[in-house]
Amino acid sequence: MQDNRQVLVQPERLAGWVERFGERNGNFSVEAAGAVVVLRAVNGCTAELTAPLSLVVENGPPDVSDEQTALDALIQAASTPATVGLLLIRRGGYAVGVSRNGKLVASKTGTRYVQSRTAAGGWSQQRFARRRANQADALVETTVDRAQAIFEGHRLDAVQAGGDAPLVADCLEHPRLNCYRKLPALPLLTVPDPRREVLVKAAADARAVRVRLTGIPVS
Repeated sequence: MQDNRQVLVQPERLAGWVERFGERNGNFSVEAAGAVVVLRAVNGCTAELTAPLSLVVENGPPDVSDEQTALDALIQAASTPATVGLLLIRRGGYAVGVSRNGKLVASKTGTRYVQSRTAAGGWSQQRFARRRANQADALVETTVDRAQAIFEGHRLDAVQAGGDAPLVADCLEHPRLNCYRKLPALPLLTVPDPRREVLVKAAADARAVRVRLTGIPVS
């Protein structure tokens, strides 16, 4: 059997992670293209490493004949100083902020109730659905208000969203946040109910190397 998964690795821990990858899976080859490095181990396990904060590497792909050069280039790309707008939203709460080099520099969190789906039918179901939609709209409006106030004081390089994908899309499609859709968007984070500690972790994760593992041997 094989297993697939994705993990986030901070740039300063990447060298150690790669060393442990080799210890677990044996010798591996290195392929590099821009901000992506792929490790292919002899046991069939593959790790695709992506530096999300460097969507374009100015100097082109690193020399794939040199493993250390490729990994050093990836670490440098992930460590590039950047200011990121954070937008986390789930039913019932939001957290917005700005991070600089992985550290939270401005933030706002809050809660707003959105009713769960109901199994009731007929008129009651329609009434609950309308109420739920109104509550979700109110949550989006509040989140947009807070995000606009936080974001406009900073020059953002990218946006990191997390939580409920449809609610995130509603926020970023709002006219007052539409300008931020032109920025590089980092992969959506899976987060628990947005609180300050969740936002702090999202700030760190925004600069993490995304590692997609496939073909992991399962004993």
